[in-house]
Amino acid sequence: MHPYLTQFLTVAIIHLLAVASPGPDFAIVVRQSITHGRTTALWTSLGIGTGILIHISYSLLGLGLIISRSIVLFSIMKTVCALYLIYLGISALKSRPMREQDETDTTMRRQRPTPLAAYRTGFFTNGLNPKATLFFLSLFTVVIDPATPLAVQAGYGLYMALATVLWFAGLSLVFGHKRVRQLFYRIGHWFDRVTGLVLIGLGLQFAISRQG
Repeated sequence: MHPYLTQFLTVAIIHLLAVASPGPDFAIVVRQSITHGRTTALWTSLGIGTGILIHISYSLLGLGLIISRSIVLFSIMKTVCALYLIYLGISALKSRPMREQDETDTTMRRQRPTPLAAYRTGFFTNGLNPKATLFFLSLFTVVIDPATPLAVQAGYGLYMALATVLWFAGLSLVFGHKRVRQLFYRIGHWFDRVTGLVLIGLGLQFAISRQG
């Protein structure tokens, strides 16, 4: 078997396990799906996938190593991410009970995020995630041979971005399905509030955790 193929399969498996584990990205996509529908969640999924390109870029350029070893830079990144997650969590805590007929109301349409806003939410949620920084740094320094051509490494990165979009798009379609959403109409605001607490908890964890 070609060494690059073996390397790619290793990267693909590790990435699959990482992207499937619950975290800020998962919480955001599920919340967007249930609260605003699959279209909003799909735009958020696209934002998450392209947010990965940030980590891919600085990993290829070697900047990830600088960020991880700089206490100041890494602390700033963690603080920004923590504040952003806490902000999203507080917004979710303000969720109110929603009636099924509200889905067609003008008010609900106005409250639904625009595609750009949904995309931006996903992009910043992933792009500012310090755990993602450490994950891709480890991937590109330990799993991927430094001698691997940059073009091949970039190909791995594009695959992971695409795979991430597809994974969360799948979640969006499942949780954004009309029947699934209808199950949450009566208790959806409680689900939203629990999601808010999870996001705030993740934000606080990032804020108080030590580097690495």
